[in-house]
Amino acid sequence: MSSQSRLPRWAGRTYLLQTSAVFITGLGNSGALIASAFAVLEAGGGSTGVGLVAAARTLPLVVFLLVGGVIADRFPRHHVMVAANAANALSQGAFAVFVLTGGSDVWVMMVLAGIGGSAHALYLPAAQGLLFSTLDAEDAGPALAAYRVAVSSSHIGGAALGGVLTTALGPGAVLALDAGGFVLAALLRVFMRIPAMGPGEDESMLRQLHDGWRAFVARRWLWGIVLQFALLNGMMVAGETVFGPVVSEDHWGAAWPWGVAMSALGAGTLLGGLVLVRYRPRRLLNAGNWGLLPLAPTFVALAIPAPWPILALSMFVCGVGMEVFSVCWMLTLRQEIPAEYVARVSAYDWLGSMALAPACTALAGPAGNTFGNAGVLWVFAGACVVLILGVFAIPEVRALSGTGSVHPVEPAHPVEPVEPAEPAKAETTGAT
Repeated sequence: MSSQSRLPRWAGRTYLLQTSAVFITGLGNSGALIASAFAVLEAGGGSTGVGLVAAARTLPLVVFLLVGGVIADRFPRHHVMVAANAANALSQGAFAVFVLTGGSDVWVMMVLAGIGGSAHALYLPAAQGLLFSTLDAEDAGPALAAYRVAVSSSHIGGAALGGVLTTALGPGAVLALDAGGFVLAALLRVFMRIPAMGPGEDESMLRQLHDGWRAFVARRWLWGIVLQFALLNGMMVAGETVFGPVVSEDHWGAAWPWGVAMSALGAGTLLGGLVLVRYRPRRLLNAGNWGLLPLAPTFVALAIPAPWPILALSMFVCGVGMEVFSVCWMLTLRQEIPAEYVARVSAYDWLGSMALAPACTALAGPAGNTFGNAGVLWVFAGACVVLILGVFAIPEVRALSGTGSVHPVEPAHPVEPVEPAEPAKAETTGAT
């Protein structure tokens, strides 16, 4: 029996190329996050410099996401991804050369990080749109779950390898490896053969943005959950980058307990993805939103703080639930958003979900100094419960099911005005 015959029917050429490329860049990016931080520290930039370089990457990512959504609905998406990978390879390669040759100017690192963030803004909507367009309704559940397993695995492995290789070889070498990973991913995506989708190129970018906005706001489950995640993501990023390391240092006198907790989070996301390869919830948003509730106990465990094994266990459960949400969310977008809008709607999704993360991270330290770290973490835990339960007030969140029949995947021309999607009857099974 050939190896190809043992693959599921949804694991076609384009899917395998895209998943392989995502795994490769996930390994490199996770290691590069560690390497870039140590590059700044070794250059004498301190924690402020690390934050500035991180912000320099995040800001253009947020600013150019909408442009990326329009471009992804205007041109062949695999071409957009190849161009974005090439830009990332150039920026990371230049970053590596700068570090390896002894460069220490933080502003140069910020510029190079900003180029990488801009390229990633072009990549994200195109990648999600391409993935959705190549899967049919029956196969979307296991295919998206397997895709998320690859993403989670690459993040876990990349973080572990990045720490080891940064110590053994230095940050410049790890950044160079990340640049090489982008080159390899671009080469893989060159072999994709995907026809152009979306509206004609004679439409203006502003008109396309307007149409995408109408498709976004017409679905209250969509903008409701994006608003929810604007706050949830802000609190999660602040917890991971500020409060977690600070509590670990203050309470246990070392960084390793927080490292164990973050590893447990990654293991939980991996398990969540594996479960959803086989199982598809009947009510996608209902199941996904309940999966977010373990966020609250993780903030409580940090606020107490609980013994580190309890913290790690809470992070593991949180990872499982977060992955359940991620897969259910991707399935819902694929099912409910017409193909000609999916990249632009994904751009609005990413933009809204990430909008408050930089501000929450910047304000975490001052808030902790003023009110105490434990006080802020207790507020985070309570806010999580309110936000997660509050979204259930939206009828579609409670009732929308994974029928896969609300909108066809095929592009519709001409584009008709977007009407609010009716919640599907929850009778059948079928989930960034």
